[in-house]
Amino acid sequence: MTSAAVGFQCPDCIKAGRKETRSGLAAYGGKRSSNPMLTTYVLIAINALVWLAIRATGSYGWVERLLALLPQDSLWSKTLVVDGVSGGAWWQVLTSAFTHVELWHVGMNMLALYMLGPAVENVMGRWHFLTVYLTAALTGSAVVMWLGDPNVQTVGASGAIYGLLGALLVIALRHKGETRQLWTLILINVAITAAGYSFISWQAHLGGFIGGAAATAIIALAPRANRARWQWAGVAGLLVLIVVSIGVRALMLQVVGGPLIG
Repeated sequence: MTSAAVGFQCPDCIKAGRKETRSGLAAYGGKRSSNPMLTTYVLIAINALVWLAIRATGSYGWVERLLALLPQDSLWSKTLVVDGVSGGAWWQVLTSAFTHVELWHVGMNMLALYMLGPAVENVMGRWHFLTVYLTAALTGSAVVMWLGDPNVQTVGASGAIYGLLGALLVIALRHKGETRQLWTLILINVAITAAGYSFISWQAHLGGFIGGAAATAIIALAPRANRARWQWAGVAGLLVLIVVSIGVRALMLQVVGGPLIG
């Protein structure tokens, strides 16, 4: 890895990002971002505003219904019971990725996003970057619903952020670059997840990493002929699989009559 104005960049990702500057395209098609930090700043701002809204309102009312997936015995959720995805609150599979309760949680996640986001957008362009980020967030929710405890609800952007790690790994492998430092970073994050398994959702991390890597592979490996068509068809297919898996799991939770999960 090499130092950059924001966070870090891998040398091979930089080469990929410069690959099609002649035409103003990003490495895998699509328009190159004139400011690859802008989308990251917007995402950070959204997460920060949601956190401030939760703290300012005590998480009651519209904030809790739309955004906050909190344990029912938490400080911020003592009287209002909110249905999860299996209870019809389908939006929570994405809004949970923009929701934080504790300052340390939002701070750590936004620092990671600040470091990783511009590197990915610099290579892939804005819309591909957002596609990877949101797909990773959705996949993280899907894996939480399947492998997590139905009694526990999860919040945080870490699944989407792990998706950016998966994206950088796919990009580096795609260009046969040096990946040792990237693997070291991934292993450090795995160790942190393992050390904090009692309060960290490894399911969201695993799902996010897989989703981000899969979406990036579809975008990066699409054939040049009709590339955009192949990319969006592939991503659409991936999203259909994820949404269907979420729907199936939600129906299963309804049938067994277990606790609702966000």
